[in-house]
Amino acid sequence: MKALALFSGGLDSLLAIKLIQEAGVEVEAVYFLQPFLPSQQEEKLIKHLNSLISQLKVKLHIVPLGDDYLRMLESPQHGYGKAFNPCLDCHIFFLRQAGEMLKKLDADFLITGEVVGQRPKSQHKGAFPIIDQESGLAGLIVRPLSAGLLPPTISETEGWISLDHCPSIQGRQRKVQLELAEKYNLKYETPAGGCQLTNREFGNKAKDLLAADGKLKLETLRLLSTGRHFRFSPKFKGIIGRNHLENQELFRYFYKHRWDSGLYLLKAMGAPGPLSLGMGLANSEDLENLALLTTRYSDHQDQAEVSIKILASGKNHHKSKLTCKKTTDPLVTEKFRIT
Repeated sequence: MKALALFSGGLDSLLAIKLIQEAGVEVEAVYFLQPFLPSQQEEKLIKHLNSLISQLKVKLHIVPLGDDYLRMLESPQHGYGKAFNPCLDCHIFFLRQAGEMLKKLDADFLITGEVVGQRPKSQHKGAFPIIDQESGLAGLIVRPLSAGLLPPTISETEGWISLDHCPSIQGRQRKVQLELAEKYNLKYETPAGGCQLTNREFGNKAKDLLAADGKLKLETLRLLSTGRHFRFSPKFKGIIGRNHLENQELFRYFYKHRWDSGLYLLKAMGAPGPLSLGMGLANSEDLENLALLTTRYSDHQDQAEVSIKILASGKNHHKSKLTCKKTTDPLVTEKFRIT
């Protein structure tokens, strides 16, 4: 017997795999890579995931998500949570993708680390039948951590596996998981906020992007994790780097798209400070406001006259300069910030 596990990188999915291995089943795992991180952070994440899964000697498939995932995010059938999180639709999407992999991998069923009652929108008894039915995988999804609380799956009724050794975990308590982690000597990391889409600030940035552009795009979605984001007009926004790595990320984006119109790279001269990336159709007032905020986060003294260098993209790309007075007034910042 062989199973494919949906791997999240968390302790629950590690334990689900271990419990199924104890049932004598060969396991491979899949991680669906959401397009939310800059390239360097994404590389670190993949390295970390491979390190975790290596404890169980399981092959991990990293599957980047593409445009079909973005179309689901734009209009989820079951709606959003408190942020921009279509948890039910997301989970169904992942399961469908994993289901398509079963035949290719010669696997018989799926495993998840879901726990009854752990998440209000997608992990309760009423949600599981909806998820199983809409994913087209009813009876083929095994949830070992709550096995004693759920109806038997095909793999159990057909006698392929026994889950008698599995727990019946319910709710958000972690006591049983921690005891199992110690028993199996598993290294793991404490959850730190989960999916980006559940973060309200990130979610508001995504909503703003969708409203302005009419659709989500992979590259601009990745930028939501970089810098401070400001909306100056319906068609123009700015991103201001918070550190050297973010400045590099903004420069890379500008350089890659330097022949496209509608991009601006700003830098306050004469003192250390951020790079700012302007995106969209800008009038003179929009650029002045982005220049003012670029100065706001520079190391210039308050009220200093600062020269801002501007690079504009496009076939007729050009340089220009603006001069503005630095202000530390927080109202100027909050007027445009996307939060």
